[in-house]
Amino acid sequence: MSVKTPIKKESIKRKLEFLYGEKSKDIYQDIEKLIQTYAARNKESKPWVTENDVMLITYGDSIREPGKKPLQTLKEFLVDYGDSTNSVHILPFYPYTSDDGFSVVDYREIDSELGNWNLVNDLAEHFDLMFDAVINHMSKSSEWFQGFLSDDDKYKGFFIEADPSLDYSKVTRPRALPLLTSFSTENGEKHVWTTFSEDQVDLNYKNPEVLLEILDILNMYVINGARYIRLDAIGFMWKRLGTSCMHLEETHTLIKLIREVLDHSAPGTILITETNVPHKDNISYFGNGHDEAQMVYQFPLPPLTLYSFLNNNARKLSEWADSLEPLTPETSYFNFLASHDGIGMRPTEGILSEEEKDRMVAKTKEHGGYVSYKDNGDGTNSPYELNINYLDALTHPNENEEIRIERFIAAQSVLLSVIGVPGVYIHSLLGSQNYYKGVEESGINRRINREKLDKHELVSELNDDTLRGKVFHQLSERIKLRRQQSAFHPNAAQEVLFLDDRVFSIIRSNEETRESILVLINVSDESVSLKVDYQGRDIISGQQIDRELTLDKLQTMWIKI
Repeated sequence: MSVKTPIKKESIKRKLEFLYGEKSKDIYQDIEKLIQTYAARNKESKPWVTENDVMLITYGDSIREPGKKPLQTLKEFLVDYGDSTNSVHILPFYPYTSDDGFSVVDYREIDSELGNWNLVNDLAEHFDLMFDAVINHMSKSSEWFQGFLSDDDKYKGFFIEADPSLDYSKVTRPRALPLLTSFSTENGEKHVWTTFSEDQVDLNYKNPEVLLEILDILNMYVINGARYIRLDAIGFMWKRLGTSCMHLEETHTLIKLIREVLDHSAPGTILITETNVPHKDNISYFGNGHDEAQMVYQFPLPPLTLYSFLNNNARKLSEWADSLEPLTPETSYFNFLASHDGIGMRPTEGILSEEEKDRMVAKTKEHGGYVSYKDNGDGTNSPYELNINYLDALTHPNENEEIRIERFIAAQSVLLSVIGVPGVYIHSLLGSQNYYKGVEESGINRRINREKLDKHELVSELNDDTLRGKVFHQLSERIKLRRQQSAFHPNAAQEVLFLDDRVFSIIRSNEETRESILVLINVSDESVSLKVDYQGRDIISGQQIDRELTLDKLQTMWIKI
């Protein structure tokens, strides 16, 4: 499809007028020029996702090799060992000062420790890539913020000045840190909005120059190989005192505007919103199903899957999956179990009771993990995320190795079966475990799941009879099998069956290919006998099924009906 489609001028102008009032006319002219410039460089629209799309989530230097830039090492490793996935989310690879990449110094540069744009472009020749757009905030060491402090005309109004005497009690706080930070500037002391940390200074989207810079940067990412753009911490983008400053109408309008601009300048680019919040707020970023993000992170899936296996009961997971709203052909969920962050607990609000959440917290600590807390604004804290490797979250490190692997592969099979596009964290694919040294050296709980691996040692383990090798080969084969089934298309229908609380049961059906798969995943440690109204072949074991079957403990069946 050609990119030369008429620009929806009035639609863009309405959004700009809502955000910027009288300034919107001049802003539109700049946006129109930007669209025309980048549209000329994007010749063809990218296609929508299919069952073949499975994404690996990794840092640029998760795998290291002496004498080589990590991005080169990553590409070489994935070319040799990463044939189970076709897409790669490289976590922030820009120069940064803290938060393992999420305090960006320069959006337009590659961290020299990792490599350069040529290496990113080379990786894009082999895999579809997802880039991070860490556009809610920026490092205090950035040229932008330093210019703001020195009263540089270019950066005036790029960040949010605040009066500390006002009431900020309604503002949502993701971390138990001060909302405002004092800085010395050319014009005296100023208090500036810092939602996540004093080194992550929030951008001011009430200044249209900020929006124009960001739109140019996002288009530059597409030119350099981004098929997907992950909008990090996007729910915080617009601030209005007296509100929670989360999920405001202005924020949604900004994302719709970004979507509309990219639809013209780089059609087929997929926006994914990252909002670690309760489900209703999360899916609000689909907009009307055609005008906002094409994908949203499916944040309830990691804690609910973990809860199911810890309790030998899939009822909560099944009920939640049954409540999911139908998708449009232009939207899908981005599913994951593990990531560079912890297992978020906020998405379980309204699903799990406080007692059930407390049991998960206790299990996390029992399995060697940590718990991070959020400030509730009333002097109390509550669990924000569980910081633990997902393999260790599911099983005690001292448990029988065979059971550990079976439970882990069964959990990953939930991820690979449910409606949406699966994202597999590199430390899940590689069978990693809790990395305590990282926490001890940094004091950062999230480092428990961010180990940097030596390539030669890794390859040796993968080719040996180790836990890492067994997990890698079994999970890789399960992913490859999944990618061959049209019933697992991200938009194929999903029906939840309530056959037994110990079994997560769904039917995925592709209307176009008429292929249907009955998914049965035993989350318990005991065998389960079932009667089903279907006949078919389990494509995992090859077993023929005729209405009656027995699932071994932790067994998965994908029965092609």
